[in-house]
Amino acid sequence: MRGEITEWLTQVEYDIDTAQAMFDAGRYIYCIYMCHLAVEKALKAMVIKRTEETPPKTHNLIYLLKLCEAKLTESQI
Repeated sequence: MRGEITEWLTQVEYDIDTAQAMFDAGRYIYCIYMCHLAVEKALKAMVIKRTEETPPKTHNLIYLLKLCEAKLTESQI
């Protein structure tokens, strides 16, 4: 795995831990924000895996999902 992928996934774990802390503290807006960041970073790792290029600077999850060509189940969609 390329170093960039590992770094993105390390940040995903940190963001999920932060989201849990925000949830436990009742800071739900920040919990949602951290979850969005975690999903975004995971998708960017997937974009690197598929394209072997640096992912675009965007926060658009749908766009990133299309770039990484992830296969989702009906319930995930």
